[in-house]
Formats: sequence, C-alpha cells, structure tokens
Amino acid sequence: MQLDIIIIAAVAENGVIGRGNALPWRLKSDMTHFRALTMGKPVVLGRKTFASIGKPLAGRTTIVISRDENFGAPGVVVAPNFESALATARGDALRRGAGAIIVAGGADIYVQALPLATRLIITEVHKRVDGDARFPAFEAELWRETARSEQKSGPQDEADFAFVTYQRVVNAGHGAA
Repeated sequence: MQLDIIIIAAVAENGVIGRGNALPWRLKSDMTHFRALTMGKPVVLGRKTFASIGKPLAGRTTIVISRDENFGAPGVVVAPNFESALATARGDALRRGAGAIIVAGGADIYVQALPLATRLIITEVHKRVDGDARFPAFEAELWRETARSEQKSGPQDEADFAFVTYQRVVNAGHGAA
C-alpha cells in the first residue's frame, strides 16, 4: 500500500508559521479544517509543536519527535528522530487502513519531511506577521497546485485565507509521481 506523506501548515504571506512556539494568529476555521484532514491518520510533529498544542490529538495517533530520552507524555508515541517517527507512522497507517501520514510541524520537521512529501496542504494566511519560525522554501517546479479555495474570515478568524493543495510532480530519484 502506497502511503501519501502530507505536510500540513498554515503560512503567512511572509513565510512565518510561528512565534514563540505558538501560532501568530487565531484561525478557528483552519483548526476545523486541520482536524477534518488529519482525523484517523498518524500525525508526526516535533516536541515544541506538541508542547504548543498541549495534548494528544483525539482520534489520531500523535507521534512526537524528541531527542530528549526522558521526554514522555501520556497518549503519545515518542520517536528519537524523523526516520523513526516515519516508520512508526507507516505501521500505524497500515494498521488503521489510513492512506496517509500527516506531518504537522514545526519548521525543522518540515525541512526533514519536504524531500519525502507527496502532497502539501497549505493554509495561506492573507496576513504578514512577525515570527521566529518559517516554512521552508520549496522548489516550485517540483509541485503542481491542484486545488485552491479562498476563504473569507469567519467570526473567530483574524484574517482571510486560502486552502491550497500541491501535489508533487517529480520525486527526485523516483521519477514522476
């Protein structure tokens, strides 16, 4: 069974994804979107991103990457590195019959996942913000935009945004996707 590796991120116009280990905006609509896309799938994230959420993601296997051998949290699987997290996520996805592994940040984890990702699901936040974490640059020629849905801000959203999906066109060393 071929598994998609999907990166999910919300990214400001200037590439910012975080500030002080938190999201630099409030977009309730994006949180709802994130939950719908990730439900029933293994979700891989770094320790700082997990700490910003503060709890395991209900209905999903939460796999937290931490180099700290003493790190542990109830309801999550801890992996010492990205490769180990991916192997754990693959096993979980196969057991669940899920067709995808979700990678949900932060910046360092995105950098490691980008060469392996088959899809990017990006919430383009139509706002420029200050921040200390950025989404990594990716080679546009390797990705094809396959869906875009512009959204007006709802009552609990700080900005307008768009849900954008990119599919990998070429996977280096593996030919066309």
